[in-house]
Amino acid sequence: MTNHKRFVVTGVALTALAAVAACSGGGGDTKTATQSGSAAEPVTINVHTFGGGENFGYDEAVKKWNAEHPNIQIKYQNLTDRFEDVYLPQLLQRLQAGAGAGDVVGIDEGAMGLMAARPQFFADLSQYGLDSRKADFPASKWEAGLNTDGKLFALGTDMGGMTMCYRKDLFEKAGLPTDREEVGKLWPDWNAFFETGKKFEAAKTGAKFMDGPNTIYNVILFQEAPKNGNLAYFDKSNQLIVEKNPAVKTSFDWVQKFSQAGLTAKLQAWSPAWDKAIKGGGFATMGCPSWMLGVIEGKAGESNKGNWDVAAVPGGSGNWGGSWLAVPKQSKHPKEAAEVLNYLTGKDGHVAAFKEAGAFPSSIPAQQDPEVSGLKNAYFNDAPTGQIFAASVANLQPVFFGEKHAQVKTAVEKVLEGMDQGAVKYDEAWTKFVEAGVKAAG
Repeated sequence: MTNHKRFVVTGVALTALAAVAACSGGGGDTKTATQSGSAAEPVTINVHTFGGGENFGYDEAVKKWNAEHPNIQIKYQNLTDRFEDVYLPQLLQRLQAGAGAGDVVGIDEGAMGLMAARPQFFADLSQYGLDSRKADFPASKWEAGLNTDGKLFALGTDMGGMTMCYRKDLFEKAGLPTDREEVGKLWPDWNAFFETGKKFEAAKTGAKFMDGPNTIYNVILFQEAPKNGNLAYFDKSNQLIVEKNPAVKTSFDWVQKFSQAGLTAKLQAWSPAWDKAIKGGGFATMGCPSWMLGVIEGKAGESNKGNWDVAAVPGGSGNWGGSWLAVPKQSKHPKEAAEVLNYLTGKDGHVAAFKEAGAFPSSIPAQQDPEVSGLKNAYFNDAPTGQIFAASVANLQPVFFGEKHAQVKTAVEKVLEGMDQGAVKYDEAWTKFVEAGVKAAG
């Protein structure tokens, strides 16, 4: 997922979330057998994730597991929709304390380098036979789950893929095509997308063409990174390259161009105002990795069914997001936790998550399953999302994430938001962007 999910933790937010976890407990609590010889009560495995809307899409998968496994029960909690500035600091605090983390925890792609460098916190999944799953995943997804000691500590859930979501009703109001094939033809590249945006704005629909800087920046960054050594903020020696990497500068420049042209609604992703605009038709387009479809459906609600649709993204492909599951060493039931992790990252878990939340599987067997390849999304006008996202990830190249990727990402995107909203002058924004990245990287 990615998701999915962002932005400096306040003490209040962290304390509140810690309290939630304290109430739920960290590892599951197994009751011992009674003196009369009756069977032990079920082991409870706490699964903690993050993400907006339908998040990881595990509700149905958990129901199925719990019905079939009376001795191992899953308690599933999605803690927050903000990964970098809430979930991640919270998880790190609990790992360092040795208590309070779930038995199974979700990790976004941007923090995999950070977690891989901390093998002391996670169970070696090969001890439970999960190293046999290597053939189930693309090499990039598998290798990201290996820690710096070469041990398997995480298995993949979804991968992002890339499309452009758009409001059919607003496109119709602006006099633009509404059929997804025709919409995709409007913007074979970002220049064409920019020109389409100007036409939309000229129609004065009362809505803006784009949501804000965050989503479009990430879409372009993860298209540009493979053209520049598969790198974003760090090189493979973990040296900061924010100022040197053309992928970062190109993405920044496009965001600035869209903002200066007045195409954005000046919304910070994952904010209450952004949520409200998704539901209320405040903007017409948004970059959509597969997991974002679940976010839109969850936030826009049933009243907007059919208003949103899915078209090709400018440039044709890309990936943003994707997550992994891991078992913290502090779990009191690592064997049972590994069984649950194996199920959720297996074919059935992936298929269920795609059907529920649009989370496109990283599992190769799940990608090939007819329930995925043939799936249409009723909320998005029966868009053939199985086909669309399979095509978008067919030639996917892995992007390297440094150990401090999440911190840098949060810091530089704050500057983008400030620029878009007028708090940072356009001619000073790149300098402040670089300075924020340097400071965050330490």
